[in-house]
Amino acid sequence: MEQPLNQNKKTILVVDDDPTLLKSVSGFLAGDYNVLSANSPKEALQQSKESKSEIHLLLSDFQMAEMTGIDLATQITAQRPKIKVLLMSGYPAGMLVLNEGWHFLPKPFIASQLLALVVGLVSADKASKYAA
Repeated sequence: MEQPLNQNKKTILVVDDDPTLLKSVSGFLAGDYNVLSANSPKEALQQSKESKSEIHLLLSDFQMAEMTGIDLATQITAQRPKIKVLLMSGYPAGMLVLNEGWHFLPKPFIASQLLALVVGLVSADKASKYAA
């Protein structure tokens, strides 16, 4: 059952068709952020459409069976122009070309890499809290 959103926290929509990674990433971010989890692009689009609250970041896998993360991000940014985009992937051929303002995190990654990117994208005011 989904928790009501805390208005004092930023909201992240996490999308991955790997249930283990989805649970891990969502659980890791849930302490500091409102996390909406979707195990498919279709579910993510539905959540984005139905959510009355602002969603600050789309954190999506790049390669999913239903559609790519780029296609998903394109559709969600059409619904929510201010949303930030962070795509993660084990894509072996190096860096991907992304739309301006979109970001990329190669898999595998460690939690501190993910957190540093998320903080930088949606929580600049909290960045000092995580400074080493």
